This record gives sequence, C-alpha cells and structure tokens, in this order.
Amino acid sequence: MSSLQIAGFLDHSTVNGLGLRSVLFVSGCRHYCQGCQNKVMQSPSYGEVHSITELYQRILKNKPLIDGVTFSGGEPFDQAEGLVALATLLRQEGLSIWAYTGYIYEELLTDDLKSHLLELIDVLVDGPFIENLYNASLRYRGSSNQRFLKLNHGKIIEELFF
Repeated sequence: MSSLQIAGFLDHSTVNGLGLRSVLFVSGCRHYCQGCQNKVMQSPSYGEVHSITELYQRILKNKPLIDGVTFSGGEPFDQAEGLVALATLLRQEGLSIWAYTGYIYEELLTDDLKSHLLELIDVLVDGPFIENLYNASLRYRGSSNQRFLKLNHGKIIEELFF
C-alpha cells in the first residue's frame, strides 16, 4: 500500500509517548469505545489520503528534534499494510515507534499483517478505552486496563509502568 487515510498529524507532542514525538492519527476504528476521545476519527473516510512518501518526508523534517513517532487514531492496526511500509522507513532512520491500539496484543498475533506491524514497534499501548477505568492522572493512556508493552521483533520483553 502506498498511502494511508490520515485523520491528523502532530509534528511535536509530549503526551503521546515518552519524549518528543511526531504523532500520526489514522482514520477508522471499529472498536467504538464508550467515551472515545477521538470519536470523529472512527469513520474510515474521515481526513485525507496521504502517500507514504509524503508522511515519511514530513516526519524526517522533525527528526533532529523528535525521539520517535507514535501511531494513534482511529485504529492503526486497521491500516497495518500502509503503516508497515512507513514504519520500515522510520526504523531505518533510527526512530522509535509507539502504537496505540484498541486490540489486545494477543489478538494482533492472529493476523499476519498486524503481526508484521508489531515487529516494527518498540512500545505498544494495547486494550480498548474503558470509560469507567478512566483516570486523569494516568500517563500516556486513557484507562487503567491499557498496558505498555515493550516489544522486540514483535515479542513482549517487558511490561512498562509509568
């Protein structure tokens, strides 16, 4: 895939993962979490189509300042094919990659394309947003059920706590 449906982009953020990060918000999400903070992004047609090359070049302009890139949304793993292409390029640049997903890690392993994207991610924040588990003091996540999983080639090497 040579393009992604993008709902938004932040050149610099400190709230979407550790350090200063560029954040890519993809369009489309089938989880429909009650109380979702990005509800408008649930529509797969929301936003605009951007080429992988265009997104890569925009991120590279931020490279001297950023520690990495975060994939959010929407649901990044529903556009896994395009994100695999982008993540492959970003890994070659030495940028760390975080991804937020409403899926559970173990669910992602059952799909070859989603599993391939896992292999390119350094930290996965998994699990659906659960409104009654929301706590404003949580860092880098919306609800306490969501896990921070440090990955190496798609395998969990450590659960992180912030």
